[in-house]
This record gives sequence, C-alpha cells and structure tokens, in this order.
Amino acid sequence: MTSHQTTQTMKPATAAKKLGVYLEATPAEFQEGVVSRSELNALQADPPEWLQELRRNGPHPRPVVAAKLGISISGLARGGVTEALTTEQIDALKKENPDWLQRERATQAEVRKEAARIKEKNAEQGDQPRRPHS
Repeated sequence: MTSHQTTQTMKPATAAKKLGVYLEATPAEFQEGVVSRSELNALQADPPEWLQELRRNGPHPRPVVAAKLGISISGLARGGVTEALTTEQIDALKKENPDWLQRERATQAEVRKEAARIKEKNAEQGDQPRRPHS
C-alpha cells in the first residue's frame, strides 16, 4: 500500500488573510486561482513586488487598518470605517485624530490594561495550590 500526499490548498481569500492583504487589491491571477501551502510559504519568504507594494501602501484589510490605528475592528465600525484604507488614508486619520478615534484608542488601552491585570492575577494564582471543588 502506497501513500501519496495531497497538496494542501486554500482559497484566495484565506491566503490573502494569512498574507495580511486586501483580496480585491491582489492581481487577478491570485484572486482566481487556488494557493498551495508551498506557494503561500514562498510568497511569505520572498514576496513579489505586488505583495510588497500592497503591504507598504494598501489598500489594507480592516484588521490591518485597526492594528495600524491602535483600535479594534469593532471600533473601526463604530467610527464608520467599513472598507479598506490605504496607508495614506490611515496616516491622514492619525493626523486628524477625530473624537471617535481618540475614544476607541482609550477603550483599547483599557482593554489591554484589563487583559494584563487578568493575566497577572492568573499567574499569581498559578503559583498557589489549587483547592478541590466541593
């Protein structure tokens, strides 16, 4: 009995997400094909010019936009940002620093602070012996 390994492939949307780029801005051949695991690894290891350009200037998908602004994806939606933005648009938003962005950054800072507090609390509890449930 011989075993043969099948090539693992993914949809272009999945590959774009893993590459951190906006699918609609990728070349047509990328959008219309399937991407193998080895092709994805090659794109990550040695990105072609189109991928470098997208990562540098966008348009960027919402998770990347949110990260660059220091807010959550939900915060983007609350601020009315529902589509991809270019690096230039993100920089303009940072410079403008509208009220909604200031609020969302403050909210995100609180979320991070709370997460750190919980992590620290859990680490302290991890040092103590656990009591059995009654």
